[in-house]
Amino acid sequence: MSDRETLQVYADKATDYAKMVNETDANPMVQRFISAVPKGGTVLDIGCGPGFAAAAMAQAGLAAHAWDPVPEMLELASAHTGVNARQAGYDNLTQSDTFDGIWANFSMLHTPLSKWPDQFAAIHRALKPKGIFHFGTKLGTGEARDSIGRLYSYMTEPDLNDLLTSTGFTLTYARTGEEAGLSGEIAPFIVVQAHA
Repeated sequence: MSDRETLQVYADKATDYAKMVNETDANPMVQRFISAVPKGGTVLDIGCGPGFAAAAMAQAGLAAHAWDPVPEMLELASAHTGVNARQAGYDNLTQSDTFDGIWANFSMLHTPLSKWPDQFAAIHRALKPKGIFHFGTKLGTGEARDSIGRLYSYMTEPDLNDLLTSTGFTLTYARTGEEAGLSGEIAPFIVVQAHA
């Protein structure tokens, strides 16, 4: 995430956002992800926000790394026991064969669509062979700002499937739905899990 306006919204609303997503540890998708990672494995929550998903991973005995570019979010994330929080984003993902799982839940959608292929390739490279990738995004086309000023990049399900395939992933799970986010606007979304 490099858009200043988007980063400022999350800085200003970090506490509100944390209240909105504080049930993440009970989220079935988080549990599905944890169950696909080897016991004691190393995971990365990129765009971690307040760190609830990373905290659930740490509580499950995983080595949980949490990255976010917003200091106010990192302060919340680092308060969770066992979470190794770092101010970083997709541009910092340069590792190879390092993680058993990478959780990118509704964070890449704040980066330009033109960067997505390289970011997916970097995630694939950073995963160990057969590592699991969780990805969540809003469905649609193009780029736009929401009512509170955040930049969003949208992708259709077929285009997302093509991107996963072209960057070496094998799709193992997908779910679509609709929900309201921080802005209160209801939007269609997709979450997928895939293996490197």
